[in-house]
Amino acid sequence: MKQKTDQYILAIETSCDETAVAIVKNGRDLLSNVVASQIESHKRFGGVVPEIASRHHIEQITIVLEEALQKAGVTMEEIDAIAVTEGPGLVGALLIGVNAAKAIAYAHQKPLVGVHHIAGHIYANRLEKEFSFPLLSLVVSGGHTELIVMKEHGDFQVIGETRDDAAGEAYDKVAKALDLPYPGGPYIDRLAAEGEATIDFPRAWLEEGSYDFSFSGLKTAVMNTLHNARQKGKTLKKEDIAASFQESVIDVLVTKTYRAAREYEVKQLIVAGGVAANKGLRAGLKEQFAGEAIDVLIPPLSLCTDNAAMIAAAGSVAFEQGHRAGLDLNANPSLSLERYAKRSKR
Repeated sequence: MKQKTDQYILAIETSCDETAVAIVKNGRDLLSNVVASQIESHKRFGGVVPEIASRHHIEQITIVLEEALQKAGVTMEEIDAIAVTEGPGLVGALLIGVNAAKAIAYAHQKPLVGVHHIAGHIYANRLEKEFSFPLLSLVVSGGHTELIVMKEHGDFQVIGETRDDAAGEAYDKVAKALDLPYPGGPYIDRLAAEGEATIDFPRAWLEEGSYDFSFSGLKTAVMNTLHNARQKGKTLKKEDIAASFQESVIDVLVTKTYRAAREYEVKQLIVAGGVAANKGLRAGLKEQFAGEAIDVLIPPLSLCTDNAAMIAAAGSVAFEQGHRAGLDLNANPSLSLERYAKRSKR
């Protein structure tokens, strides 16, 4: 029997196309992290189909839950709380996870904790190393590109966000234009390493001092370049297009992140989200921050994409701070991080 002084959080994540359940001990010790991916189901459509994602979640949630408990060697009696992603995300997908979490919490009389998806991505890093405040987090994924300052646990100040396409979304759209498989990000990253940045694509710096991002213009510039080349009967190397596109994205992300880290005098930089797996971005950040008194923390690839371990890590902190959700908890597909943080401080 596990010691009662230990804390066990079971978490569920179903915000998009990954059905995931994880169990974390004492906020940082990952006991199990089971993920059922749906990539093969959505690949033929070139993107996630919400209705198909929801159906897969229904089929997989019980199987994934049982596997996570078995791998962790923990029983439901030992679980202290159930954490679940309540938003943002696809509403149908979120509902499967939220309702599963509520059913488990009710059946086993366990506290329920709602978790913000982006808070989860940030806290995935705490499974690798303890946080040092104040810190800056660069969140880069298919739906988000944000710079967030944290002065303490549970405190999220968004100082910059995308005004149109997120970086990951731009990657997928450019990949589609290059006839690359879905999801396109990893393929662009691989091609970029083989090509040369021979095309000077635009960088959207926006107004002076802004930490916001914009990748729609860059995406359009790539499309126009490909279209013009086809009209003229020219063949452009996909590797060079990928390298030029990626150089533009990384230049903006790294430059704004570095400037924000210096301005807010942070002790730690945390990179989070699916695009954190991008080798070019990882190398760019490490090179930029080399020699700086700022600890750069980038999670392993297994914790970059959507998973439940990150929700358990964030849920553990929320649970310790006394936050609880009722059985009336609902999915919130547009839940903002700052609103979530304010609610948590009540």
